[in-house]
Amino acid sequence: MKSTSLIRYGAALALSFAASMAGAGETAFTQAAFDKAVAAGHPVVVDFQASWCPTCKAQKPIVEALLAEPKRHELTLFAADYDTEAALKKQLRVTQQSTFVVFKGGKEVGRSTGDTSKAGIASLFDKAL
Repeated sequence: MKSTSLIRYGAALALSFAASMAGAGETAFTQAAFDKAVAAGHPVVVDFQASWCPTCKAQKPIVEALLAEPKRHELTLFAADYDTEAALKKQLRVTQQSTFVVFKGGKEVGRSTGDTSKAGIASLFDKAL
C-alpha cells in the first residue's frame, strides 16, 4: 500500500513539474501565433534554425537550458525553419540561419547571428523580459 502511494505521489509531482514548465521551451513558428504574441506585447524570440546548420545545433542545448530557467518562463521562443520561412525572413530582414530576433512590448529590441555563448544568448533573451 505504501509503495503505491509513493508511486502516485511521484507521478503527481512529475506532472506538476511538467505543467509548470509548459510555458518554457520552443514552439514551432506559425504566423498567426507569432502575430498574436507580438500584438499582445508578450516577450518573444524568433529562432531561425536549419537542420543542416552546425551553429544551430550548438545553440540548441544552450537555448533549452536558458528557457528552463524560471526567470524566462514567460518567454515564448518560436522556432522558424530557415529553409521554408521565406516570407518571415523577408519581414524580419534575416539573411542567415542561427539568428535570434527578440521582441518586447511588440517591438524588436535585439538580434544576434551565430552566437554560441550562453552568456551572450542569455543577455539577448533577457532584453525581452
